[in-house]
This record gives sequence, structure tokens and C-alpha cells, in this order.
Amino acid sequence: MSDVSGHAEVVGGHAEVDVDLRGLADFTANPYPYYEKLRAAGPVHTVRTDEFDRVWLVVGYDEARAALADPRFAKDWRGLPGAPVESDPIFLNLLELDAPRHTRLRRLVAREFTARRVEALRPRVQQITDELLDAMVPAGRADLVDALAFPLPMTVICELIGVPDLDRDAFRLLSNGVVTPTSPQGEMEAVRAMNEYLGELIEDKRRSPGEDLMSALVRTRDEDGDSLSPDELVGMAFLLLVAGHETTVNLIANGVRALLGHPEQLAALLDDPELIGGAVEEMLRYDGPVENATFRFPREPVRIGRRVVPAGVPVLVSLAGADRDPARYPEPDTFDIRRDAQGHLAFGHGMHFCVGAPLARMEGRIAIRTLLERCPSLAPDAGAGELDWIPGMLLRGVRGLPVRW
Repeated sequence: MSDVSGHAEVVGGHAEVDVDLRGLADFTANPYPYYEKLRAAGPVHTVRTDEFDRVWLVVGYDEARAALADPRFAKDWRGLPGAPVESDPIFLNLLELDAPRHTRLRRLVAREFTARRVEALRPRVQQITDELLDAMVPAGRADLVDALAFPLPMTVICELIGVPDLDRDAFRLLSNGVVTPTSPQGEMEAVRAMNEYLGELIEDKRRSPGEDLMSALVRTRDEDGDSLSPDELVGMAFLLLVAGHETTVNLIANGVRALLGHPEQLAALLDDPELIGGAVEEMLRYDGPVENATFRFPREPVRIGRRVVPAGVPVLVSLAGADRDPARYPEPDTFDIRRDAQGHLAFGHGMHFCVGAPLARMEGRIAIRTLLERCPSLAPDAGAGELDWIPGMLLRGVRGLPVRW
């Protein structure tokens, strides 16, 4: 691991570790040693990265959990001094809003995204998994992302929302352009195209509603007659489509990658498939699909540990860093599918806890368990070259996972 370079500034009588993470080739592939060094020096630091000139990063478990649920941290940057009042409709979603607007939207969505609706999907999730593996297994080797980890959640969320004919490869490129942009211009173009596509989708649902989730959201009303505005519907469609597949792709691929890197754990799960529930929770803790939660902004100065985070500055809560905190999980760098991993922050915490967590868990358990049943000799495909890591500090995963059996 390259050294974490930085210098100390004195702030409020304490040394501030200002860490430069720019240009570190090994950070994307394995950020955990860096988070470990930062945690050892304190629960929160300012860092510079390839994406951000200066951002506050929370790496301690207790501090991260508290920040995720602290109403003093705003998600809606539109309320900050000097910020534009309007923004693209795709950003009018649950992740980017605060109470009471967030509360209102979540209430309307929760009426449709129920545990019963999710559980009713179980046979279909199993059927899709079986069909994908029927196509994959005879070849003896595959890119697991392309063959299973991507098409499974993408098919499920498209059918749930009501866009079974979506051009998924094109949408995948569009989604990557928004979530992991390679340039500001590329991001602007992807955002514009995404807004246009989702706006047309909503209009189609208005004209020809079905029994799908998006049609239900278009027509839903609460007891006061409240409903989602056209822009709010676009934002909700964006969140469900993108978050509904991006994170689950990484959950499946990261989970399998962890098993392949720990043969004794893979053998234990093959020997006792009933361990799959706890195994998926440990996969989420050990190397979850989201590395850092999206930005928060303190409404006022907030003390975290010995540091005071100024009002209005961007703050990243490191889910990956927090879930490897030895103060919460003994021997946190050990992957142990029998560990009690409850309380991990992979799906967030507080009012922004992932509404799709039950669906992601179900898909992860079914996909990985069925994969191991069909391919008990699963192993990395050593001849396929280096892994291609997803860039940036938001998502944690690989673009491809070559395997053989």
C-alpha cells in the first residue's frame, strides 16, 4: 500500500489530518488499509481525492451511524447558500431530500413497496436466476457480472417497475454515466438523457397504466389526496431503476469475490447452504456494494469526536470504513460467514435506510446459493487478467468477474 500523504493543521487546539488520496492506484482496488490508518488517527478527517478537492470523511462506526441519523446533516444541497433552487428532476428523489419532503415521498412509496410485494417476487427471482444459469453453466466459464450479477437485478427491477422491454445495455451505459461519470460533460449528457428517457416512461404510464409499481406510483394518493408531481415521479423512477440494480450487482459480485478469496468460507457454505442468510450479511459488512454514502451537509457546526465539522461543507460517511471498525467488529478484516454481522451500515441507517434492502437481500441469497448449487467447483478464471474496478468513491465493485467451474 502506498503511504497516505498529508499534513497536520491545528484546528480548535487539535491536529487536523488533511489526507491526500489523489493518484493512489491501489486505493480503488483496496481502500480498506487507508480507512484503517485514518480510523486509527480519529473518526473523521478532511481528505482530497481525484473527485473532490476537499471533503470531510467519517470512518468510525459509532460516528458514522450517528451521522447517518443526525437531522443536523442535510441531504438537500439546494437549500445551501448560493446553491441553485432548481435541479434536474432525477435528483428529486429520496436520497437527495430532507424532511418533511422526504417523509412525504417515502410515505407514498412505502404504500407500494411493501414486504408482501417483495416476498411475492421470490418465485420469479428464482426463475430468472435458474434461466440465467441454464444459459451460463454449459460454457464452463463466464464473466459473472455479465452472466448473472447484472441481468438478475436489472430484470427484476424492470419487471417490478413495468419496463420489461427496456434496452438494458443502453440503460446500463446511461446509469454508469450518471453514477460513475468519467467527465463533467459526460455526466451532464447522461443526466439530460436520463431525464428525457424517464419523463417519457412516466407519460407512457399515465396513458397506459398497468399493474406495475410505476403505474401504482403515478396513480397513488394518500388519505389527504396527496400525490407525486411529474418531477418527483421522474426522481423516484431514477432511484428505483438505478439503485434497484447497481447496488445488487455489486452485492452479488463482491460476495462471490469474497468467497473465492476465502476458500475455507466457500467450503463451509457449500457444506451447509443454510448459512446463506448470515453469509450475505457478512458479505455486506466485509465488502458492501456502496463504499461511501452520498453527500451530507451540516446545517450548523457539528462535533464528531474531537473535531468540529463546519456548517455547509460536504461530508461523506464511509460505510466501508465504518463496517471494518474493530471497535464494532472484532478482527474486522477477517471474512467469516458465521459472524454476527447485524448492525452493519451497508444499506445506511436512519430515515435514508435503503427502501429496497429486503429485495436486495433476497436476490443476493437466491443468486449466490443457486450459483453454488449449480457450480460447486466455482473458482476465479486466472487467465482473464486484472480486475476492472468501478472508479470513484460511491460504488464498490468490479465491472467484470471472470470465473470458471
